[in-house]
Amino acid sequence: MHEVRFTIITGLSGAGKTQAMKVLEDLGYFCIDNLPPALLPQLVELHAQSGQNRKYAIAIDIRVREYFSDLRKALSWLDQSGHQYFLLFLDCSDAVLIRRFSETRRLHPLHQSLETPESIGATIATERRLLSDARSIADVIIDTTDLRPMDLRQRLLEIYEGKPLHKSVTVDIFSFGYKFGTPIDADMVFDVRFIPNPYYVDKLRPLTGEDAGVYDYVMQFPITEMFLAKASDLIATLIPGYAREGKARITIGIGCTGGQHRSVAVAIALHRRLRELDVAASLRHRERSAAPTL
Repeated sequence: MHEVRFTIITGLSGAGKTQAMKVLEDLGYFCIDNLPPALLPQLVELHAQSGQNRKYAIAIDIRVREYFSDLRKALSWLDQSGHQYFLLFLDCSDAVLIRRFSETRRLHPLHQSLETPESIGATIATERRLLSDARSIADVIIDTTDLRPMDLRQRLLEIYEGKPLHKSVTVDIFSFGYKFGTPIDADMVFDVRFIPNPYYVDKLRPLTGEDAGVYDYVMQFPITEMFLAKASDLIATLIPGYAREGKARITIGIGCTGGQHRSVAVAIALHRRLRELDVAASLRHRERSAAPTL
């Protein structure tokens, strides 16, 4: 029997399944929307009999109403039959979903099936509960909250054109000074004020971490090397998990008192370490208003 390559797309209504199907259709997938899960085995067998080496993208969500509960059973059948499939789950924040339904003026698919119509927020919460099992077994989850259609397209192209998923994640490293405010837009913040401060070395005070004298001074301490080794390893280890959750960028702040010496030098060194580990990384210095270094 021919190997059948299936992508099953599910997720929250309004999260971008229609856009995802369009992208996969452009990639040569035979797309089927709103298929009851119980029909998956018949589709597999029909395809096997045809002798065609076709790829399928199948959207299955709560629009099939009571039939959605058959999804787990259909996937178990695929597993037991030795057929490979890829389960893609599209997620999105409640606030953005509510806004999308308001802008399109469409009813939520669950609205008519509920005995007592709920508010759109409560309906989305109900849908999340119904989809929780599918989300837990998904191969990849893409959160479309902050994605434009072209961003979602790029994410899907990265996944389906064979590029490792973690390679699609960019690490944005920036230095900053605590006295100018702690960043609120960072996923991780590292405080490097444990390193001796070059500010108190007269000849280094007017320089920055971009200058060789300051950089070498900061790098000479064993604790700096220990931090860089552990931090780079931690970040590289976490990237696949972030990628699976649909995050395309991880923002990391490196802070010291004024954002001129230690944080700048450490940010530069961390950027180099990650690039050596083949991690896509960019570098900027918040207090120096420098253009990003790629």
